[in-house]
Amino acid sequence: MRYLILTDIHGNSQALEAVLRVTADEPLDQILVLGDLVGYGAGPNEVVEIVRDLALPTRVIRGNHDKVVAELEDGAGFNQIALTAVEWTTAALTGDNLEYVRELPLGPLEVGPGVAICHGSPLDEDEYLLSTDQAQRVFETAPVAVTFFGHTHIPTLFTGNGGSVDVRILDADDGEIELAADRLYLVNPGSVGQPRDRDPRAAYMIFDSESHSVTPHRIEYPLEQAQQSILDAGLPPVLAQRLAVGI
Repeated sequence: MRYLILTDIHGNSQALEAVLRVTADEPLDQILVLGDLVGYGAGPNEVVEIVRDLALPTRVIRGNHDKVVAELEDGAGFNQIALTAVEWTTAALTGDNLEYVRELPLGPLEVGPGVAICHGSPLDEDEYLLSTDQAQRVFETAPVAVTFFGHTHIPTLFTGNGGSVDVRILDADDGEIELAADRLYLVNPGSVGQPRDRDPRAAYMIFDSESHSVTPHRIEYPLEQAQQSILDAGLPPVLAQRLAVGI
């Protein structure tokens, strides 16, 4: 199976459309979406409708912004800019699209033999999985060999080998990375719609379960259009500004 892995789209329809265009001719079997379809960006309806209409089999889980936008949680831990975007997004979504977001399942979700997806951490969907200590706690209870996660917006590969953990920040120049059969992995493909590794290009990943490999990718997208749509919507200008610098 070849999987297209997307996460943290955050209402950036321009970035999502660009990723789907460039992968249209890829021999893919399934699409995995690791949450945060909405929040921050000005195209929540467009993003939800694109995801709902994907031709390939698709597995989607919720993210923390999806939960708060759908009013499943109150966003007590969000800053004011994020809360402003949440309120705008909740009001902007159509009834059908809001219900779709509200019904997104909680991760972790097993999507294939030895493969699972979650938003934050398999132990807590809201946890920012950033350290080797956090990864080790996951590996100590990991029911699957490879888990794909999002939430941090940083392309990352944690490798568990017995009692030790290695971490690597991924780059599109890395090419195909083979995953060893006797190790455990936590893999973040990076954010489609709001990268935070100082590379503003949209991030996505291909996972080949037969070759047991991952390939990170970055692509340009109409960034200025995405910025202008945020400004036109009356959302905080910083949400447009940060897209240009990838933070």
